[in-house]
Amino acid sequence: MDFTKLRGFMEHLTREKVPGNAINIYLGGQKVFEYASGYSDLEERQEMTGTELLNIYSCTKVATVTAALQLFEKGTFLLSDPLYEYIPEYKEMTVRNTEGKIEKATNPIRIGDLFSMTAGFDYDTNSPAHKKAFEQTGGKMDTLEVIRCMAENPLSFEPGTAWQYSLCHDVLAGLVCAITGMKFRDYVKKYLFEPLDMNESYFHRTAEIKERMATQYSFVEKNGTVDFDIVKAQKSGETTEGIYTKVSKEPHLVLGSEYDSGGGGIVTSIPDYSKLVAALANKGMGLNGNRILSSRTVELLHTDFLTDQNRERFNWPQFAGYGYGLGVRTMIDKARGGSLSSIGEFGWGGAAGATVLADTNLNLAVFYSHHMLNPKEGYYQPRLRNVIYACLDEERRL
Repeated sequence: MDFTKLRGFMEHLTREKVPGNAINIYLGGQKVFEYASGYSDLEERQEMTGTELLNIYSCTKVATVTAALQLFEKGTFLLSDPLYEYIPEYKEMTVRNTEGKIEKATNPIRIGDLFSMTAGFDYDTNSPAHKKAFEQTGGKMDTLEVIRCMAENPLSFEPGTAWQYSLCHDVLAGLVCAITGMKFRDYVKKYLFEPLDMNESYFHRTAEIKERMATQYSFVEKNGTVDFDIVKAQKSGETTEGIYTKVSKEPHLVLGSEYDSGGGGIVTSIPDYSKLVAALANKGMGLNGNRILSSRTVELLHTDFLTDQNRERFNWPQFAGYGYGLGVRTMIDKARGGSLSSIGEFGWGGAAGATVLADTNLNLAVFYSHHMLNPKEGYYQPRLRNVIYACLDEERRL
């Protein structure tokens, strides 16, 4: 293996696209590459080391679906179960039709819809339901209380009929709370982080944690604004001119001191989160020998769950060639994706540039991140993927 091309691509990104970046790669359970380039603080010229703590935003979803699937393995629920059997507030749902009229929903939300982003939720955290939860909890925003209030929001479509990036995995975290009686952060720590020796992954930031975090930036396009929308940030493939602007290290999806966002709340380091990716790439077995999921469950995780009916909206630039499994993209068509990866390669990205890539065929695990909102996913993700795979069978040249 020769990762010269990957070093060059990462340095290209930090010269032209992002302030700093870092990566860890495991193959066959062994770390084969780690690298960092650019700056963790551009203004201070503080070099990126790869050990900084970072907001990984939607890469949190990979931990959330893994944690929920542990309960699935125990027979706690089926993917076909209606959500209201566990959170009764979801018994009677409404849908906003194409004319804006609110109607009674015909289909129940099923737990599988939460995993596969087909429940009908949106990404509005300023809804009347969220404001109600804020008042009821005195601003603390208890996870399950927020999710119960969310049942009052009308859905965007009948559950199961379309894919839409949304708060589905935040609701899934609430489901874990309802089933276990635990805070989501405590469940994930006990059953995921601790078994994998992940000691630098957190849901809430202390002063000490913030001190270790890389500066967070936002890329503001020329004549643009610093306004941030999580869906637009991940969906956009624009690479137009702009500037880097320092923004708060607080993530946008931690709504209160008691809210554990299953969709975007984790702060972690590249080496630490790589342990979870390595476990998934190794079909559920961690680097330390602890198993977090069965191999059959990991296989189900990256099986394409989209249908002809609900596939239409799964059309972001970086999704070419991919289907969608239980919370992850999954490669189904290498020709359409122009991809050097394996069929079944899977993962997800985050709104500040974190990216999970796992391949059970090769036992290949990749965790990469920069720390810039509006992260240019459509540009860097497919290129990063292809460069990595091209490096795997490169012979080192003299």
